[in-house]
Amino acid sequence: MIIQARKIEKSFGDLKVLRGIDFEVEEAEVVSIMGASGAGKSTLLQILGTLMRPDGGTLTVDGTDVLTLGRKELSAFRNGRIGFVFQSHNLLPEFNAVENVMIPALIGGASEKAAKEKAQVLLSDMGLKDRFLHKPSELSGGEQQRVAIARALVNSPAILFADEPSGNLDSVTKQEIHNLFLRLRDDYSQTVVIVTHDPSLAAMSDRTVFMKDGLFDPLEVDQ
Repeated sequence: MIIQARKIEKSFGDLKVLRGIDFEVEEAEVVSIMGASGAGKSTLLQILGTLMRPDGGTLTVDGTDVLTLGRKELSAFRNGRIGFVFQSHNLLPEFNAVENVMIPALIGGASEKAAKEKAQVLLSDMGLKDRFLHKPSELSGGEQQRVAIARALVNSPAILFADEPSGNLDSVTKQEIHNLFLRLRDDYSQTVVIVTHDPSLAAMSDRTVFMKDGLFDPLEVDQ
């Protein structure tokens, strides 16, 4: 298992958001997490992605007990082994597509030459060979999201986490992004965990789990 989470709990003040979640993901598996707003989906994703610490439980990611890591160790682990894609893209507006994709590689210690070459390969594979020098404002929403996906992949992460990755896209572009996640699994053996409200994306996944009131609903787990 590339992710093993046991009894994950998280509260914000008196509000208990996660109530003892158990969750496992296999390598090269695409898993969707669904549920109503407020069910705890994004909180769980942030904990699995090491952006937030749980109040209780254990978490092993890619063979590492991440809850034992110090802040610097955790930051390095996150940059090297985890990729993130968000609904809002989060691209830096002053940099072009190649430069945006290069940033995590440079932070990880890659040379500028190696980072640029990897960025260009990934962007080409995303169908953006003619958009290398375009800044985010010059790209469509779908193109921006593909740049964001390339950026998330530049350090060859063990796991790609996506939070509502197609939420801002039109139906045609949304389908293209959905297909892309499956191609990442097939071509890169990429593990992908997606929080989504979109039933069409969930239907394409290898497995879907449903959250309700801080737990997985055992009656609605799609195996």
